[in-house]
This record gives sequence, C-alpha cells and structure tokens, in this order.
Amino acid sequence: MIEHLSKMKQECNFMEITKDLVQYLENLGRLELSPEDEEKTQKALGDILGYFDQLNELDTEGVEPLSHAAGVSNVTREDVIANEDMRDAVLSNAPETKDGTILVPKTFD
Repeated sequence: MIEHLSKMKQECNFMEITKDLVQYLENLGRLELSPEDEEKTQKALGDILGYFDQLNELDTEGVEPLSHAAGVSNVTREDVIANEDMRDAVLSNAPETKDGTILVPKTFD
C-alpha cells in the first residue's frame, strides 16, 4: 500500500506539501510538532492530496451529486400551535412568581 501511494504521488499532478506549509498549518492549529512528526505530516498530507488527484481522474459523467450518503430527505410537518395557553398551568408549578414570570434565585450579587 505504501509503495502504491509513493508511486501514485510521483505520477500525480497536485499541490506540493512543503515544510513551510506544514509549519503554517501547525501555527494555525496551535500545534507544536517534532521535526519527525512534521516530516510524517508532510508525507501524509501529500498522500491524501495524491488520492484526491486520483479520484479526480474518475469519469463521473452522468453521476448525480449526493447531499447525503444515506439518501435521507428532510421530513417536515405542519407547524401547528398546540397547548396554546399554558401560562397559568406553568406558573402554578413554580415555587415563586411575580407579574406572570417565574422568580429564580440571584446568581450574581
């Protein structure tokens, strides 16, 4: 697999992942990578972009774009008001009320 990815990387035309780019991404992510991890990250990101480049070569003519992999559609319902006037019932359950509102203990002095 690794040999395949290395060969694919040499054959593909994609953006080169440089050490400067990896360090820039480190800065954005507020990360501190060791030089060895920077090297691994540079290779891994290059392999990922190489895979995307390979996917770009696929013939997708006539393939419908998907908005969701499982084919789920948005299920909506009619917006109907139910239990329209429950204010008095809700206030009757509150330990303390004032002017149609529920009184709660102070959180700040």
